[in-house]
Amino acid sequence: MQNPIISVVLGSYNRLKFLTLTIESITKELINFPHEIIIVDGGSNDGTIEWLLKQKNIITIIQHNKGKWKNKKITPRSWGYFMNLGFKCTQGKYVCMLSDDCLVIPGAIKNGYELFEKELKKEKKIGAVAFYFRNWSIKKKYHVSTPLGNKIYVNHGLYLKKALIDVGFIDEKTFAFYCADIDLCFKIWNKGYECISSENSYIEHYPHANLKTRKKNIKKATNDLIAFRNKWQNIFTEIDNHNVGFIKEKEYFDKYLTAEKFNFLHKKTIRENKKYFQPPTLFQIIYSTIRWKCKMMWRKIKTIFLFF
Repeated sequence: MQNPIISVVLGSYNRLKFLTLTIESITKELINFPHEIIIVDGGSNDGTIEWLLKQKNIITIIQHNKGKWKNKKITPRSWGYFMNLGFKCTQGKYVCMLSDDCLVIPGAIKNGYELFEKELKKEKKIGAVAFYFRNWSIKKKYHVSTPLGNKIYVNHGLYLKKALIDVGFIDEKTFAFYCADIDLCFKIWNKGYECISSENSYIEHYPHANLKTRKKNIKKATNDLIAFRNKWQNIFTEIDNHNVGFIKEKEYFDKYLTAEKFNFLHKKTIRENKKYFQPPTLFQIIYSTIRWKCKMMWRKIKTIFLFF
């Protein structure tokens, strides 16, 4: 659509069944509203690419991130690199970041847009608006995350494109996967913008899709978290080991029963990923805790030696 107001950007990899539901919910939400949809695919082999190429209302970017090319292993790119490919292509005033395994509860994007416009007309310097979301089948309440005081960051929501340009988009080099979205909002805060929540915007997120890939990503979480603290602890001095990850929860009844669309996929997904649903053993918990504490202790020792 020409002259879009909202540009919706999603990263995707091997989630065709969920992606089709996500796109359906987006198109229903933004029907007759000036928008564009941009999907950055990591080289899916489950039919996603073939499906995307048939969708004339979607701008598709394919950036292979796995496998080999000319007998050489492809070097994996960061989550930030992929999302920036989409962010930098957008033409809308606002960039809506969603996941490829979520559903838009009717009104979420439009309510976020109206709030953004209202606050900007008051001459407030708003850089992002976060939507409430929940991990369906795990959580009953919806939430937004506030990792530091009242500094909200966006899991799903809207960014002002101008703010993204001002902060240089997502940091592609420091983080492999986790914390890059928090870092982006901290850059927005640090630039003098505010990140606020839309109290009438709700998203359903399905946390069990591609658990094998998710498990690999979780292994990177510790390093990403350490990198995040190293980057910001001298700027936002309140950062310590205990205040990254706070959430602001609220209850909401979805009269549209949007999440019911997950039901027909859920049993099959659980069956296919049964081994990834096993809870951690006591040994795994103790080992991961000791490993984390050793890493933090080693980081402090290195910091001390820098002063000598």
